[in-house]
This record gives sequence, structure tokens and C-alpha cells, in this order.
Amino acid sequence: MNILLIIATFLAGILTVLGFQVLQQQNDDSGTITAPVTEQVVFDVMESPERIADEESIKEIIYSGATVDMRNQGMTTVPMSGFEKRNTVTLILAGNALSDSFPAEVRHLQSLKVLDLSNNNFTGVPAEIGQLQKLEVLNLSGNPITGLPLELGNLKNLKVLDLRGTDYSQYDLDIISKSLSDDLEIKIK
Repeated sequence: MNILLIIATFLAGILTVLGFQVLQQQNDDSGTITAPVTEQVVFDVMESPERIADEESIKEIIYSGATVDMRNQGMTTVPMSGFEKRNTVTLILAGNALSDSFPAEVRHLQSLKVLDLSNNNFTGVPAEIGQLQKLEVLNLSGNPITGLPLELGNLKNLKVLDLRGTDYSQYDLDIISKSLSDDLEIKIK
């Protein structure tokens, strides 16, 4: 029996005694850990959830790890609960149907190092993203973004900026890149 499963089972027992409803983890054929969701609060004892049933269930999950991976879930709106976990280091929302501008609440994720918003329908990026001083990777590829906030120039630790498949403004990018590290990798093709 996998040591993580033993620990998860032990923690589930403790949480049940404390009054939390804990749902049993299921392992699918690919080895991905999934958590079925009910109307109760779910405590996900696994460090990196790979798949979540739907947008409503996302609002009910408390993550225990530093990675929040909600890729390819068919979501049409960004779940605001994703901004409540302040110690998130990696946030992946790639491959959904998210549109409009990414929420300004991203500024609350001060530990964030990787933000992957690729392959959605975002038309804008909030200026508040420039407050993420630890951000190293920003993937905006595959979105119909036309302008970039000049505040991206505040991201002194940024190592990769992926703009492939966007309609970014070269004028904005020229201004932003003057403020960033010479080691920054900007992907545009």
C-alpha cells in the first residue's frame, strides 16, 4: 500500500473525528488522484490535485499543497476560491474556456512563481499581476490578449514570458522588457 494512501487514510480518520466530511480518494487508470465532491467541504490530503469534476466543486476544495492544477476542466469563469490559498506557488488554469480579463485578485498570491493561463480566451491581464514579486513563469500563450499592462515590468524575477499565439502589443512589450532582466526568455513564435 502506498505510503501516501496510508497517510491520507489516517488523516481522513482524524478529520472525520473532528467533524469534517472527508471523501475517499479514487485512483484512475492514469494514476491521477481525483476527489469526488459533494455539497460538504472536502479536505484534499493529496498535495497536487490533477483533476476536478467541475467549477462548482472547485469552490468546495481546500488544497493542502502549493500547486493548484485546474487545467482542461471546461471552466468558463475563474473560480475565486483559487485566490484564497495564499501559499500557492503554481497555478495552472490552462486549456479551459476562461474569458474576459484575468481577475485582479491574483495580487493576493504573493508566493506564486508559475502562472499558466495558456489556451483560454483571456482578452486582458490585470495590472495587479505586476505585484507578484516572486513570479518566474507567466504563460499567456493561446489567448486573444492585445495589450499588456506596463506593470509586468515590475516582475524582476520573471524568467519566462510566453506570448505565443497572442495579439500582444509590440509597443507594450518593448517598454516592459526594458525593465526586466536580460536573461528573460520571451516566447513569441
